[in-house]
Amino acid sequence: MRSIWNGAISFGLVSIPIKLVNATESHSISFRQIHTEDGGRIRYRKVCELDDREVSSAEIGKGYEDADGTIVPITDEDLSHLPLPTAKTIEIVAFVPADRIDPLQMDAAYYLQAGGAPAAKPYTLLREALKRSNKVAIAKYALRGRERLGMLRVVGDAIAMHGLLWPDEVRAPEGVAPDTDVTVRDKELDLADALMDTLGEVDLDELHDEYREAVEEVIAAKAAGETPPEAPSAPSGGKVLDLMAALEKSVRAAKESRGEEPPAEAGLRSPARPKQPSGKKSTSTSRTTEPSARKSTAKTAKTAKSAQSAKKATSSTKSTAKKTATKKTAAKKTPAKKTASRKRTA
Repeated sequence: MRSIWNGAISFGLVSIPIKLVNATESHSISFRQIHTEDGGRIRYRKVCELDDREVSSAEIGKGYEDADGTIVPITDEDLSHLPLPTAKTIEIVAFVPADRIDPLQMDAAYYLQAGGAPAAKPYTLLREALKRSNKVAIAKYALRGRERLGMLRVVGDAIAMHGLLWPDEVRAPEGVAPDTDVTVRDKELDLADALMDTLGEVDLDELHDEYREAVEEVIAAKAAGETPPEAPSAPSGGKVLDLMAALEKSVRAAKESRGEEPPAEAGLRSPARPKQPSGKKSTSTSRTTEPSARKSTAKTAKTAKSAQSAKKATSSTKSTAKKTATKKTAAKKTPAKKTASRKRTA
């Protein structure tokens, strides 16, 4: 790997010669500007305003434009003699826990390569000290015309440095969060937790740039005179009526994508799903109507039972009334018979 900066790490009184190497690389596809009518390249020419002629890169230097428009020439030699200890040195100023660094400050990443055999011993010393302390080193360095902040940490057997933005370069998140009062229910949080657990972890090495691959397919097809592939039609999902439905649907979709059968948990409602083209009723519809059917059946059975009880009560009342009437009739007839027998005796 080609170094982009040579200097040293200042670790107290210890100086470690190093080379700065880019730790990342861009794989994005670059496009050229062309004239749409004939496909000709569009190029930018560097022209001197005073001479009105194109100049080469060797003739171009740096200059600072003052407030009144005056240009102050600045040479590389001027910058190399800056009165700063960080001009050619990565000066470590502190060691702090890694969680003290806000990820918003993270910028470009570099590897620090030991500069020859003399640097091997102090380089290894710093690396092992960082490992054992579980801390990162905060340093200041100068690169590309400005002083920067950096964080040194161990990556494998190497020391890496992340460029950091200065604290005043990170904007405060004012006006970003919702300005309305929102209440999140425990059931919604439970579903969010379930979705997080279902999605689980991922091997970052398996992730890749699908957009770049799709662009490469389009370029290959057009270069071969073929029709570029069409984008697959996005699945038409039903309208999400509320947050709970969206969470439940997401949990089920995540389980199905992993080949898991979503369990019929008591805490999960059955979200409404879009109609299937086969004409079959969706599972959610049948599950939704099932409780209503059960309620209706139970209600009918209860009504029938009440009717039977009422019928029995009516029959019992009629029977009791009939018996009472019979007894009364019998009581009336009995005195008459006695009176007749008395008359005959007399």
